Amino acid sequence: MVGVIFSILAGMAMSIQGVFNTRLSEKIGLFESNLLVQGGAFLLSVLAWVILGNGSFGELRQVNRLYLCGGVLGMIITLTVMLGIKGLSPSVSISVILIAQLTVAVLIDIFGLFDSEKIAPAWPQLVGALMMVGGIILYKWKVK
Repeated sequence: MVGVIFSILAGMAMSIQGVFNTRLSEKIGLFESNLLVQGGAFLLSVLAWVILGNGSFGELRQVNRLYLCGGVLGMIITLTVMLGIKGLSPSVSISVILIAQLTVAVLIDIFGLFDSEKIAPAWPQLVGALMMVGGIILYKWKVK
């Protein structure tokens, strides 16, 4: 249940952050707002590490180097969410993002990518994903 609660909070925060970042970028610029967003996250991360950190940077030698690209992906995510919301609307953009996330997550599960356990797809999940796509099409459909 804890995982569900954190996932709900993450989804809520991502939607709100996307709108906040987009509005900020409309006033000060895309890369300027990204610098503030990522810089603020960095400072908060350092503070959390100082107060709560109990890991070991010495273990970095044991980590697949590919997994060090998370920060780069964070920048890509922040920029593309802002551009998506600006080009669509918050609800449509976040809906498309959710479908893209679900699609990639299913592929990671099916193929066991990035050291994940392989999980075979089941029909209910595939039907649900198709229903989500249909829902976005219906939501975006303009009635004249």
